[in-house]
Amino acid sequence: MTLPLTQESIATLVHEFYDGVRADPELGPVFNAAIDDWEPHLARMVEFWSTTMLGTKSFHGNVYGKHMALPGVQPQHFQRWLALFQSTVDRLFEPAVAEEFRIVASRIAQSLQYGFFGQVHFS
Repeated sequence: MTLPLTQESIATLVHEFYDGVRADPELGPVFNAAIDDWEPHLARMVEFWSTTMLGTKSFHGNVYGKHMALPGVQPQHFQRWLALFQSTVDRLFEPAVAEEFRIVASRIAQSLQYGFFGQVHFS
């Protein structure tokens, strides 16, 4: 399946990706403990990725601060999150668009991992 890069396709990405996260044996417990009501979180993630990929400027928030408050995060969670995200974007988008998503996601993961642990455990 190859979707055009639109707000609707970003919504598809976010919902499919987080379905995978919630079902994942490593990530599910961390995310499910932190998020009681998934619908507002998914809507925020659509806003975030729409702002990032489409320049909609619909997202306003402190991504770094929110994530630094999460308990139970381990270095390996970032690699798992990236692997799930990458497989989802690869399945949904043409290679050039998927690569843009992968670059942004990797930068985010590296920044957050550095914030949590003072170093990045993957490249």
